[in-house]
Amino acid sequence: MKFDANEPYNQLPDILPDERYWHLLSVYEQANKANRALAELKGRLSSIPNPKIFINTLSLQEAKDSSSIENVFTTNDKLFKAFTADSEADPHTKEALRYGKALVDGFEVIKSKKEFSVELIEKIYRNIKNENDGIRDFQVYIGNDYRKLYTPPCCRGVILSKLYNWITVANSKSDEIDPLIKMAILHYQFEAIHPFKDGNGRTGRVINVLLLSAYDLLEDPVLYLSKYINEYKNDYYRLLLGVTEKNNWEEWILFILKAVEETAKYTLDKISSIIGLFNETKVKIQSEAPKIYSFELLETLFTQVYCKYAFLVEQGIASSRNTASKYLNRLVEIGILEKEKVGNEFIFKNKGLYELFKK
Repeated sequence: MKFDANEPYNQLPDILPDERYWHLLSVYEQANKANRALAELKGRLSSIPNPKIFINTLSLQEAKDSSSIENVFTTNDKLFKAFTADSEADPHTKEALRYGKALVDGFEVIKSKKEFSVELIEKIYRNIKNENDGIRDFQVYIGNDYRKLYTPPCCRGVILSKLYNWITVANSKSDEIDPLIKMAILHYQFEAIHPFKDGNGRTGRVINVLLLSAYDLLEDPVLYLSKYINEYKNDYYRLLLGVTEKNNWEEWILFILKAVEETAKYTLDKISSIIGLFNETKVKIQSEAPKIYSFELLETLFTQVYCKYAFLVEQGIASSRNTASKYLNRLVEIGILEKEKVGNEFIFKNKGLYELFKK
């Protein structure tokens, strides 16, 4: 049956597509480039004592970029502040924060179980959208009031059947296909199934990160494709539709592989910059405020862009709020932090780290 944008695409084929699509020379060459870039990033992270110091800032970047693809806009500064301060955030910032939480929570599940399930996928969706529903049992479509571009499968029974097939392929440990190519195929298939009333794009992009962990390509959730997708958003949607309409797998797979390669390089550069700033900050504190220096304090300053008194007390770096105040205000005096009042509390911005994430 020929694809018709106005009719539910219940004939969406089960995956995987014909293997000739991933044996193409162009795909093979780009997969090699993407795998090399990813391996270099993984190697760099393995040489760092505590790579988790990057997770909060990088995951918030992903939350902002992925949300903006769906026209949910916030800023780095709003996100960083809302992640630290107890004050009320605007609705878009709250939604982006929920995306970050869904990503980190989902990663912890996959890290321990290495398997996907309907329950996990629904949990990711519910965290992002702050909803209690799950797999839809009604028709939706993609497009506008004048034209439908795509009408996904309907309804719950059909969707679940296709989702179970997706899960079987995702959990398969077969070596027949490069995991990055498999991720590209799985991402298309998930978006084509479109199992929820909203938030499918963001749920699918969280799943991309989890697939990298499930296939042991990365130990920590630091590679996020949304920045690249945002930059080439028109191509992203055009190529998604191209698979549906024309079975154009080659261009779609190449797009995702290129996204992995470029994002791995970008992330490696960003992490190298953070490490450089980390070491500069260490030397500055040791030379200008040696009495308050500890490695634990230094790590806390880089775990997220903003810090506050409670962080130092909770982690045993300072014995009291007064001591924490002395430490952080001393770091303001030597130019490392900048003090701001948000609501009824003071928070302290790591100026160097903030500048790195403005770029």
